[in-house]
Amino acid sequence: MSDYAFPPMTPPCVPILGGALFPVRRIFCIGRNYADHVAEMGGDLQKTPPTFFTKPADAVFSGGVIDYPMATQNFHYEGELVVALGQGGATLTPQQAGAAIFGYACGCDLTRRDLQDKAKQQRGPWDSAKALDKGAGVGIITPVEEWQHRGDNMLRLLQNDQMRQQAPLSDMIWPIDEILAKLSHLFTLAAGDLVFTGTPAGVGSIEPGDTIKVSVDGLQALAFTIKP
Repeated sequence: MSDYAFPPMTPPCVPILGGALFPVRRIFCIGRNYADHVAEMGGDLQKTPPTFFTKPADAVFSGGVIDYPMATQNFHYEGELVVALGQGGATLTPQQAGAAIFGYACGCDLTRRDLQDKAKQQRGPWDSAKALDKGAGVGIITPVEEWQHRGDNMLRLLQNDQMRQQAPLSDMIWPIDEILAKLSHLFTLAAGDLVFTGTPAGVGSIEPGDTIKVSVDGLQALAFTIKP
């Protein structure tokens, strides 16, 4: 006889290139990791270093059709490169953190911008803006041995086939191994963690019926549509 009050939830998963599934443990995100996006949002690069926040694991989705979220009139896309961890640990060096990477994917951090603006004004947490249902789009994960991360790899986001975001990965303020190392000094990382690495300038609003496509050179694109 089970001791559970009700059946436990099946772990959220993201497809891996080749057919296996990547079980998601936690989702971490970094804000303010592209200088042009810091400026776009009215920040000062010298005074507003990158900020970490989280999303619930069950916010993840891998494409298809999703609902326009409740409680917002200003719903935004943020195209990003996502890192999937196959190992973890605490207080890692950048070299150790880099060795923990399982693979990479295209991602989209979805945001209720009006709620985020209100939280900033009140100096409150970003949970209501960032931790929304279906708020973490992640495409098919390509294992690290099958994709070469280079600074000239381009990140792009198209909205209804119109280019909205485009930047080389070299525009990141913090490189990936440093992001992971710094995270490991705040949280014990583990296999199954996903890390969104920041978005360049060009973020904007999404309306019902819009289709979003995020791509990074050499990775499987993420595409989804907002239910009309």
